[in-house]
Amino acid sequence: MTRRLHPLLFLLLALPAGAETKEERQGFEFTRMLAHWANYAEPGYLDFIDETKPDLVQLGFYGAHFWGLAHTPQYKGYPAHFPVRGLDECGKWFERRNAELAKRKVRVIGHLNVEFLVGDPDGPDGPRGFFKFYRDLWNEKELGPKPVKDPLDFLERDKDGEPLEKNSYRIGGMKEYFACLRNPHWQTVLKAWVKRGIERGVDGFVANYFYRHDCHCKHCLSGFKQYLAKRFTKQELNDRLGIANLDAHRFDELVCWHNPKETTPLRLEMLRWSQISNKEVFDEVFIRHGRQLKPDLLVAQWNHLGNFSQISGDERCLLPADLWGKDEDYVWYSTGNAATYTDLPNGILGDATLQARYIRGAFNDKPFTIGKYEGVRTRVAIAELAANGGSPMGFYARFSDPAAREVFARYYQFLERHDDLFRGNSPHAEALLLFPRKAIWQGNLEPLEAFRKLGRQLLDQHILFDVLPDDLATPETLAKYQATLHPTKGALPSRKSLSRFAAPATLRVCANRPANGNKIDLHFVNYDRDELPKR
Repeated sequence: MTRRLHPLLFLLLALPAGAETKEERQGFEFTRMLAHWANYAEPGYLDFIDETKPDLVQLGFYGAHFWGLAHTPQYKGYPAHFPVRGLDECGKWFERRNAELAKRKVRVIGHLNVEFLVGDPDGPDGPRGFFKFYRDLWNEKELGPKPVKDPLDFLERDKDGEPLEKNSYRIGGMKEYFACLRNPHWQTVLKAWVKRGIERGVDGFVANYFYRHDCHCKHCLSGFKQYLAKRFTKQELNDRLGIANLDAHRFDELVCWHNPKETTPLRLEMLRWSQISNKEVFDEVFIRHGRQLKPDLLVAQWNHLGNFSQISGDERCLLPADLWGKDEDYVWYSTGNAATYTDLPNGILGDATLQARYIRGAFNDKPFTIGKYEGVRTRVAIAELAANGGSPMGFYARFSDPAAREVFARYYQFLERHDDLFRGNSPHAEALLLFPRKAIWQGNLEPLEAFRKLGRQLLDQHILFDVLPDDLATPETLAKYQATLHPTKGALPSRKSLSRFAAPATLRVCANRPANGNKIDLHFVNYDRDELPKR
């Protein structure tokens, strides 16, 4: 039998007196979280919470999933797996569960789907799903008056004025529609849902389905034209974007994400405006409105990064730096299937180390987590985030499986025992790898591929490095490192003055400074395992 190391080992080293430590940060720091979209009503859930003692859980639904599906015959199914049927019945169930978690001093973050609507506007049996809720089940004592009579007024529209629709999930045979976040009447609905969720005992919200599509509704058309008018002169509009008369111009498309190989200057502006306007709505609904109701409301977005998908993915890829994560308490990024498989002989570890370091740098070392959808390598998924300054997160944590439960309990208890090392720590690195955000903003992804390759080389050679978007790299920041690497130059730093680690290629090395004390803690995350034979 091959002997395996535990996925997370660490050492402590003394720092010279006066070594730099991170300034005290404002905001809620956490190191352990759990998130469930299913099985959260099973009898053993609260016992599992008692064993793992998370700082924070993502639990419950307070947006379009709840109001559109909790009253339907499909309430038990994907996506929310509600424990009981009925808006009032399910809402009260969440209130009781939130109260139980509050007794345990666990912060509860509710999922709030902001625009994905399941239902049929009409049919032989009348409206279904969301449209049934809006017509017949909207309770003005709970939610205030309806902002509009016809819910079709909320929807994103194609260039012919027809509602955008899909049939991807076919929940109960119902179609899927999309509310336009720029619609002020829809924002009124979202604010009512935020208020009701706070009344039900949540400590915060994570926004799900935070998208914009090729919508040509009047709010998108006017909003995009106003954006262009402020950003460009009339001459620039004509020369750069081919728009001779902005007021009279008709757009054949008004896209958001798109194929980077087919991008244009105009498409980049469409994507940039989409992400800026989404952030403006997020701030209006969750920060200004939500924190007016509850000043300590925690807010986050559920975003998607994959293997650094840009322009075709990542809800923040063209967002200006001053808006990136502004006033948000933590960031959730999903890697999807980009970090769940391994091919160890070929150096593919199935790790999200590079993504974690990018998020940590872009978000100024504030709390973050990564959703890997990992159901097998539980230990390494926990260790990876803990080592890189994130919060380990058990999405769909299989607490009914004794083996998985034991791993979560043991590793989370380890993190609790060594809380002084993990909570509020800061990275220690000798080199800095720049993320080519300025090139991405121009639609040039060639440096991004070089960034991926160079990042993997640094990881494989066990070099201690941070990642920072290149637009944030000030001279003062660069002076802190012995070496700075730009992906377009592609050269590895000299190893003469850098720390050396004699470790196998299946190991990742990371170093942090605890919030208090002159120490460096070294983390070794082991990805080695016995792989199944290739088919």
